[in-house]
Amino acid sequence: MNGSSDNTSSADTAIVKSPVVTGFANFISVICHPVFMPLAMSVALWKLAPAGFTGMSGKQLMLLFVSIGVSTAFFPMFAILLMKPLGFISSYKMPSARERTIPLMATMIFYFWISHVLNNMAGAVPQILKILMLGNFWGIILIFIANIFTRVSMHTAAAGGIIGIIIVLMISSSVNMILPLFGAILLAGIIGSARLYLGAHQRGDVWLGYVIGIIVQLGAYIYINI
Repeated sequence: MNGSSDNTSSADTAIVKSPVVTGFANFISVICHPVFMPLAMSVALWKLAPAGFTGMSGKQLMLLFVSIGVSTAFFPMFAILLMKPLGFISSYKMPSARERTIPLMATMIFYFWISHVLNNMAGAVPQILKILMLGNFWGIILIFIANIFTRVSMHTAAAGGIIGIIIVLMISSSVNMILPLFGAILLAGIIGSARLYLGAHQRGDVWLGYVIGIIVQLGAYIYINI
């Protein structure tokens, strides 16, 4: 009787998660949420490869970042905020793959728009930003398709996108990107570990996100340079 009780207690203790680690994992999930990543990556590219932005004035640069932020963060968040009161989703966490269908479709429209605008904008829009936005748009399409079969991690798809766009910089720029690449891989590992620790995704969904994020940026680079 005591042995059985001890085994049960041990099993219960084994699944208890540290509140500190859980809090850190939630913090990482929020600040590295995919809705913030296109703007964050755009600013990071400006810092990492400023030579590509030399043709833009400070005002043009600010308007560019505002346009990216509005299209990839504000509009998607605003649309999703409306979806819960309207009954399209039951929770903002969207626990099932099915609930993510309409939010992904809405986000796809906004991502297409900013990619289209940047690609056709007259003036010195850095090519690396065109690649980034096209890759993000393609990434949403692949996530939408994969979402039919499994709940792929959008967090790790965004993290994979960071790795992918830095690889593009390594290919297309003379700037040494070894340290940024290692930093991106480390950040991607932290994000994936946080999602697994929180039980938000299966391991395969996390790895699929990485793969999607990397290949869409490399694919966008090849497409734009054909």
